[in-house]
Amino acid sequence: MKLLLDTHVLLWALGRPQRIRAETRRRIEQPDHLVFVSVVSAWELEIKRALGKLRAPPDLAAQLTRLRFTELPVRLRHVDALRDLPPLHRDPFDRMLVAQAVADGLTLVTADDRLRAYDVTTMGA
Repeated sequence: MKLLLDTHVLLWALGRPQRIRAETRRRIEQPDHLVFVSVVSAWELEIKRALGKLRAPPDLAAQLTRLRFTELPVRLRHVDALRDLPPLHRDPFDRMLVAQAVADGLTLVTADDRLRAYDVTTMGA
């Protein structure tokens, strides 16, 4: 299974894993599952940290390595998939995560019900 963590799920995995449903947490922790974290999430975290809206870990790359998560860069194929998304959600970070999941055949792990309106495979967090 190939999973892509929504930004809030990433934060939960880093600091409050008990917030993630037990079954979803088991899938994230399963060694044969690939868990991706988009650079879009890192970008979103840094913007919100700079605005004083949240505390983000200063060593995100090290934390991703510790948890065996894989960095997912933004590629042109993701931008192409973004172009094809209907305007169901206005948040540009969430839209790019959906586009990445669609383009790369990933399951988006999220607690945001609005993202389920897209034609993307999701897993509840």
